[in-house]
Amino acid sequence: MSAAPDWLRFAPQGRWLQIDSQQQHLYVFEQAVPVRCFSISTALNGLGEQSGSGCTPRGWHVIRAKIGAQLPDNAVLVGRRWTQECYSETLATQHPERDWILGRILWLSGLERGKNRLGHVDTMQRYIYLHGTPDSEPMGIARSHGCIRMRTKDITLLFEEIAVQTPVYIA
Repeated sequence: MSAAPDWLRFAPQGRWLQIDSQQQHLYVFEQAVPVRCFSISTALNGLGEQSGSGCTPRGWHVIRAKIGAQLPDNAVLVGRRWTQECYSETLATQHPERDWILGRILWLSGLERGKNRLGHVDTMQRYIYLHGTPDSEPMGIARSHGCIRMRTKDITLLFEEIAVQTPVYIA
C-alpha cells in the first residue's frame, strides 16, 4: 500500500482516507502515515465512474455530508432517512431483496471535474457513500452496488473521528 498521489494538493491539512479496492481496506492517513485500517467491501462491478454502472468511483473525493449522528448503530436508512426500523435477522428475512444501509452514512462528492464530478460521472449524484452493513455481509470481498460498505461498529467509529470535508482517495 502506498500513499495516495497528490495528497498534499487535496489534503493539505494532512488527514485523509484512502480506499484500497485491491486489498479491500480503508486507511486513515495522518500526513503520509496510515494510522488506522478497516476492512471494507467495494463494488461487485469493480471501479468506474459512469452513472448506472454499479461501480465504485475512483479518484479524489470529499465527505460532503454525515448522516445518522444520533441513530442506533443498526438503524435502517433508505434514501438517507431512518425508516424507524433497526436491523435484525427477522427484518432481513422479511426483506431479502434490500441492500441494507445501516447506522451511519458518509456521503461522498467528487473533486475531479469530468472524472468523478459533474455530468454522467458525478459521485454525489450517484449517491455513493461509506455506510454500515449487516455483520452477515462479508468484508474484504467486493460485493456492494457501488458504495463502500463497512461493519456497523467500524462506520460508527469512523463517523465520530472524521469531519465533513475530509478528503477521500479511491484507488
